Amino acid sequence: MINASALVTTPTLIGERIRLVPLEPRHAQAVFESLQDPEGNRLTGTHRTFTLEQIERFCATRAEQDDRLDFAIESLDTGEYAGGLAVNGIDADNESGGFRIDLVEKYRGQGIGPEAIELMLRYAFEEVGLHRVSLEVFEFNDRARRSYEKCGFVLEGRMRDALMWDGKRYDTLIMSILRPEWGARTS
Repeated sequence: MINASALVTTPTLIGERIRLVPLEPRHAQAVFESLQDPEGNRLTGTHRTFTLEQIERFCATRAEQDDRLDFAIESLDTGEYAGGLAVNGIDADNESGGFRIDLVEKYRGQGIGPEAIELMLRYAFEEVGLHRVSLEVFEFNDRARRSYEKCGFVLEGRMRDALMWDGKRYDTLIMSILRPEWGARTS
């Protein structure tokens, strides 16, 4: 059963090198700057451009959401914005939800992603009460796929030719992890 109160306020989750904090207006400039990175946009399939004002509005409304969790990933050492993570698409009837993550270029390839994912999974399974967490990753994003597998996500299938990028079509891979699988890894 979903614990709806665990979705009302986004908590701060602290790891060894990072902390997940509620995404707030103070993060808007860093989020906006991260969206100027062509490689980050390719990895996340972000075609659309956003204005700073749109990002400011988005960040300012996150605390009002009670059906998702929006986190900023911050370095414990510097407090610097390292990326974002969201648990969204929560289906209380089926105890499932999706998630997405993006990292600022300087923090990619350092193991920050798996650390953030593990913090999020612990909260999603133990506090929110989800049974299933799923994600989508593009077939060319090998580093992300390996990180997801390292965290226990299993490939379920693919959506063929789901992304058009620079005139070429790519498949989207569907991955998930179930609470019992996660529990077996952490016990």
